[in-house]
Formats: sequence, structure tokens, C-alpha cells
Amino acid sequence: MDVPSGLDVDLDRRRVLRLLGGSVGALAGFKAIDNVVLGYGVLVGTNLTEQDLDAVAGASFGPQADAVTLDDATLRFDDDTITVESSRGTDTLDATDRERARRLDEDHALDGALVRTVEDQRAFAEDAVGFEFSTLEAFFERTRNGDTRPETVERCRGPFFRDVEPATVERFTEADPADPEATVHGLTDGFRRYADYDVPRYLAGSVEDNVLFGAADLRAGFEDPVDFESLLAAGETGMFCYEFVWRSMEAFHAVPAREQTVPVVSAHVFDARHKHVYTALASVLREDGELVVPTTFVDYTHTTMYDDFLLRGVMGEGLEAYNTRHRATRIRWY
Repeated sequence: MDVPSGLDVDLDRRRVLRLLGGSVGALAGFKAIDNVVLGYGVLVGTNLTEQDLDAVAGASFGPQADAVTLDDATLRFDDDTITVESSRGTDTLDATDRERARRLDEDHALDGALVRTVEDQRAFAEDAVGFEFSTLEAFFERTRNGDTRPETVERCRGPFFRDVEPATVERFTEADPADPEATVHGLTDGFRRYADYDVPRYLAGSVEDNVLFGAADLRAGFEDPVDFESLLAAGETGMFCYEFVWRSMEAFHAVPAREQTVPVVSAHVFDARHKHVYTALASVLREDGELVVPTTFVDYTHTTMYDDFLLRGVMGEGLEAYNTRHRATRIRWY
């Protein structure tokens, strides 16, 4: 197909698909096989269970937040120092000074939070941080029984995906946003109630990328608002994989880590081979003087799509992503 550069195309959904006819179905079928079967270690490629995930997950993992709010105090971080502000005054200490941290912990009634923060800061400085990857059930079993570090988890959350009210998340998931395990499954149910996988946008994008080679923006006419409030209001809205990830990260970060039953930080996982994204979920534990980061993966595109196409009996629920049908090129802890 010879398409002039910069062609201005303004087509509605039905007309796009009608004009392109059977070629869309054939192309979509090939892309579906490529996305589900190929490139995960069958003949070629790799998958999460085979990859060196420590390097991928660790590339951007670490303290990001400039401040952490506790019950009656705020910890502020500036290069190599920590400033403690509370109703009892303001103090500054070296970020790795454990003894001074212990004294200030008592002075400001922080219940060990400052000592934990300093210990963990030192672990990051000394690269004494290791990842453990597992399935969803094993992840929660591990974190429920470990010495979790909520202040450090809060620091490892990025500046984005923090603005959704817990009440909104609860309406969408019908689960307590302070309980990440309940929220994991509540998101599955919420996306199935209020969204579907946007097949028309996917088909238009396949044509845009593989037939028109970017000469026309066919996806734009298929995009709808997909924030939580819009999803709740519309009742059924088409979503793409990255939109499922954004909403899930907002849900997991809606409540401060210290208030969660298991403190969690979430991430955006990108698979360049298949142009797919999904969600990583992690916590931080302290063991034998080092930090351990249990990590698991979930895929709300699959949970929603398998439900849309009545594939749950064949493919399962689709939530688990630490398996041989997922791979990671990049993990970003936003």
C-alpha cells in the first residue's frame, strides 16, 4: 500500500476495519501467535524464569523519594544527610550514622523508623541488596513472614502514580487498598467489570505499524479516558496493556507503605520483543544484615482478555506473570 508521507487520516472505527477487511484479521492472527507463543524460549528467545532478572530489576531500583511522612514526623533526604522534623523539633544526621539515628529515634518517638532507614541506606550504599523472584502466592507468603521495611518501600516508590484516592481504588476493586493481596485480585475483578481489552485499537495499531508504517495515526480515534473515575462512570471501556499497568500501580501506591498489611512498591515491566507491558510488585525485607527484595509479576491485560474471549477454561485466570509466557527488557520503578 502506497501511503503519502504525513497523510491526514480521520476514519471512524468501523470504516477503518471495513476498508482494511480480511488483511486485518490475518495480521492480527499472526501478531497474536507471535505475542503468545514465540520469543519466550520456544525455539528462540527467553522468559522470566530463565532471565538474569537481578540486573534488569536492579537497574532502577532504590530510594527515590525526597521525603517520607510518618505519624508525627517527616524524614527529608538530601544527598548524604537525613533531616527529621517533628513536633519535638528538627535534627539532621549523616545518612549512615546508626548511633545518632538511635538517639534521634528516641528523641522524636519514631519507634525505630529512623534506625531502619539508616540501616537500609547503608545497605544500598554497599550494594547489599538482593532480589528474589517468585509466583504471586509465594511472594505474599514470603513477605507476610519477613521483617518488612515500610519506610524503605515508601522511599523506593517513584514520584508518579501516587494521586488516586484510596476510596476510589476501593470502589473499583471492592477491596481494602491497604491490603495489597486483596487489591491484586480486586483489580482483576474490577478490570473485568469496567473494561475490556481494546481489540479495535489493537487492530488499528497493527495496521498503523505494519502496513502504513506510521504514516497515519489510526490509534487516536479509538482512545477513551481510562482513569479510575472514567472507568467507573462508563461501565465498559477499551484499554491497552500500558493503561492496565498505570491503573494497577496507582492502586498499589494509593495507601502509604507503612499502612499496608504488606508494604509494596510496583513497577512497569516492558517486553520490547512483544511490545507488551505488565506489572511487577515487590517488597523489602531485612535479613542477616542485608536487604532482600521479594518480587513477583502480574498481567491484567491477560486477566481481562482471557475473560473477554472466554479463554479462562483453557488459559487459566491469566494473573500470574512469573512464568514462561513473559519476558522483561526493562523494569522501571515509577
